[in-house]
Amino acid sequence: MKSYYVYILASLSGVLYTGVTNDLLCRVWEHPNDAVDGFSKQYRVHRLVHFEQTPDVYGAIAREKQIKGWRRSKKVALIEAGNPGWEDLWPTIGGDRAGSRDSSLRSG
Repeated sequence: MKSYYVYILASLSGVLYTGVTNDLLCRVWEHPNDAVDGFSKQYRVHRLVHFEQTPDVYGAIAREKQIKGWRRSKKVALIEAGNPGWEDLWPTIGGDRAGSRDSSLRSG
């Protein structure tokens, strides 16, 4: 069964980015490695601070839109409910910032 993820990244200065993907490990690797031009590259939004998993692509997209529509205070409350220290969750999903990208990872 396929999984879809809604995730929130944060910069060291507190800028937030919300996204959706079907390959969380690959997508979160791309952000700090500036593999894709855009908002997260410009504002150095690199730390994974929240993610949710669902088997439904439409549910994931709807949740992403919902979170993007929230005020910052509500996004902060969501992050802090599961990650009060705003720790980078990258290692919890199997990532290794020090290591190089696994060539088997692909964007989805």
